[in-house]
Amino acid sequence: MIDAQSALAAPAITRREDYRPPDWLVPDIALDFDLDPAATRVTAMLDVVRDGAHDHPLRLDGDGQAPVRVLVDGVPHNDWRMDGDTLEIDLPGGEHRVETEVVIHPDRNTQLMGLYASGGNLCTQCEAEGFRRITFFPDRPDVLARYSVKMTADRKRFPVLLANGDPIASGDLGDGRHWAEWRDPFPKPSYLFALVAGDLAVNRATFTTMSGREVELGIWVRESDLPRTEHALDALKTAMAWDERVYGREYDLDVFNIVAVDDFNFGAMENKGLNIFNSRYILANPDTATDYDYDAIAAVVAHEYFHNWSGNRVTCRDWFQLSLKEGFTVFRDQGFSADQGSAAVKRIEDVRTLRASQFPEDAGPLAHPIRPDSYIEISNFYTATIYNKGAEVIRMMATILGAEGFRAGTDLYFDRYDGTAATCDDFVRCMEFGGGVDLTQFRRWYSQAGTPRVSAAIDHETGSGRATLRLAQRTPPTPGQPEKEPFVLPLKLKLFGGETGRALGDEQLYMFDRAQSEIMFDGLTERPVLSINRGFSAPVIIESDRSPDDLKFLSAHDDDPFARYEAMQQLMLDTLVASVTAGRAAHAPVIEAVRRTLEDPSLDRAFVAEAVLLPSDSFIGDQLAVVDPESVFRAREALRQDLGKSLADLWRSAYADSSQADAFVYSPPAKAARRMRTVALGYIAASGGSDAADIAFAQFEAADNMTDRQGALTTLVNGNSDKRVAALDIFYNRYSGDALVLDKWFQTQALSMRDDTPMVVAELARHPDFSLANPNRARSLVGAFGVNQRAFHMAGGAGYRFLADHLIALDKLNPQTAAKLLPPLGRWRRFDEGRARLMVAELERILATPGLSKDMFEQASKSLDG
Repeated sequence: MIDAQSALAAPAITRREDYRPPDWLVPDIALDFDLDPAATRVTAMLDVVRDGAHDHPLRLDGDGQAPVRVLVDGVPHNDWRMDGDTLEIDLPGGEHRVETEVVIHPDRNTQLMGLYASGGNLCTQCEAEGFRRITFFPDRPDVLARYSVKMTADRKRFPVLLANGDPIASGDLGDGRHWAEWRDPFPKPSYLFALVAGDLAVNRATFTTMSGREVELGIWVRESDLPRTEHALDALKTAMAWDERVYGREYDLDVFNIVAVDDFNFGAMENKGLNIFNSRYILANPDTATDYDYDAIAAVVAHEYFHNWSGNRVTCRDWFQLSLKEGFTVFRDQGFSADQGSAAVKRIEDVRTLRASQFPEDAGPLAHPIRPDSYIEISNFYTATIYNKGAEVIRMMATILGAEGFRAGTDLYFDRYDGTAATCDDFVRCMEFGGGVDLTQFRRWYSQAGTPRVSAAIDHETGSGRATLRLAQRTPPTPGQPEKEPFVLPLKLKLFGGETGRALGDEQLYMFDRAQSEIMFDGLTERPVLSINRGFSAPVIIESDRSPDDLKFLSAHDDDPFARYEAMQQLMLDTLVASVTAGRAAHAPVIEAVRRTLEDPSLDRAFVAEAVLLPSDSFIGDQLAVVDPESVFRAREALRQDLGKSLADLWRSAYADSSQADAFVYSPPAKAARRMRTVALGYIAASGGSDAADIAFAQFEAADNMTDRQGALTTLVNGNSDKRVAALDIFYNRYSGDALVLDKWFQTQALSMRDDTPMVVAELARHPDFSLANPNRARSLVGAFGVNQRAFHMAGGAGYRFLADHLIALDKLNPQTAAKLLPPLGRWRRFDEGRARLMVAELERILATPGLSKDMFEQASKSLDG
């Protein structure tokens, strides 16, 4: 419960319904930076134009700075005042040139928003509201300006000066300082402003666009990191060509630069012409990066590049429209990644991510639609709902419209809204026009939160040739939305013969848009087995009456790869839930289904590796009315052990067959082999084989790549062998100088299922290499521990106290990162009374902390609400 005093002190709420267009526009802005980490002087010259008939003052957002001087039309101006952090200037007439000067302190900026210092360099992060920490400006996405930027700095300390757009001029001042000017001809919102000054080396390349223009590409890093940039540069060129081919989008500037920095709150930022990246998503070589890292780098590089059109050329009107750019761009980068390897495996990975992060969000106190109605701190809405569910909503529209209609809709959207700030409704209208469809009811996906649950039951009249599929949908209540209207669900369906395994007709797309519906099938010659939501065509939870035998059958016969995977996962999940709730369940159907999958030579090994993995502890817990972490862990371990022992020969054969003979290659077949080897090793260890630790340690020592080395380390870290400590020490000593790899060392231990993990994590938090100041390091230990269901929820509440202690400390440094790590405490309603009481106590302690940020206040107060 939140007391009256806390409620009175609550930060203001911003509501979508209160949106109004800006009073003043800023067509052009010229920025002059005299750069110094301790004190940077920023002069901003704004050409302002009154928007409409009104007498409102010019309001320029700020955050923590005070104006050194204010000029209007070149003359000192005294008719201004401060309203909190906002500079208000009374102006007559319709157009003026307003100049302000401020002094900011990048080396004190631990929030990593605005202009800050990282690794001896200076860089910016302005999304969502960081530009106001640099200078006074109407810091909102619907104010689009053309930017000219001049930077002056010490040449020895900051030999490289970069900004948005194209370079215009540069020179030497003769006193050890130099300057550079950049200009971006395309109007953009302030959140896309970027600046970098530092001692950096560059990996250069060129790309020729489809119209014949040559674009200079550059990835800027520390000189010692230069050899690890080739993969990212190749991914950028591939993404540029893919966007031309698939969406017809061509790059528009003469240069495209990427800078990698160590301290970054996000994965990367799509600033126009100057992307700034968390170094985790740029640097890779076989010894330091896993296949997952390589894939993630390509996906994130593509994502940020794709934003040049879906986010930059067409931006969002206000932050409530955030999914307009993020959901659409995630959908685009998912399509790109699917085209680079196995589309089936990519779909499995995307759905697994959705279920792990977004489904729990939809089922908890922080649930919100993909277009929220209100917020206290917008940075809290960079969520799985906005990104991942937003992408699924775009995917459903693409399914409904078909490839040709969807391309027509996106072409119209880009053409109609180029150079403007658009809304989600604008996008949907373009889809309606491009596909010739009515999406009125479909718009509920933008306004309703929650994950729909679809029940599916098929009745077959033996000998009649007929069957009836009965569907029903319901969406559980979410905060502020107790009642839900039916969604439009594009469900892909197909029937298979239960005796022969052959298809009983073609796949069909059924638009399920009512609370209940029936579908009749005729001409059936045998008992039908239902394959539903093929390809995960709608982001829903399916509750069907399919038996274990039906699921085992589909896992062997379904011709849709995702549906085949889903049948296996559902069979495993049903077995595990029964084990937890009833105390036991037959493992034989799962073992037989896994055996068939392992023995099927027609299947892609990458698919097999994903299909035979058991659902995670947390996903099993999501299926229970009350989560019992220890019972879930024991049930899962028992099934793993049974699979390991019963199929011991197959696991060892799979391990041997996927062993690497040649040097590391990053290719789909090689990735599949490494993935299969890691999965097989895990099952060999689960079987209790006496040589399992020796096999893992041998792989660890012999590995020529991080995928194999970390796979072996993970197996050892979860076991009790004396080789566990030896491997951890070897890993640390080898990589202690590489922060990104050391993050893996922390994370692997934080995710361990061992009994002593809480104690180990507490010790690691005191390790000299641990620091809350770096977001990657905080996420690798504190964040990873929070999602380790067994360790975090161990009886006594030590895990809850650990998380709360570190979030309180982190909030003083970096509220944005701290708030993103709080949700595990907010799931207290899902656990037993004892655990819930302890979690609530920690949330209340966080809320009672003096000086708590509005980021943390919003997350903690919503988590406690009700």
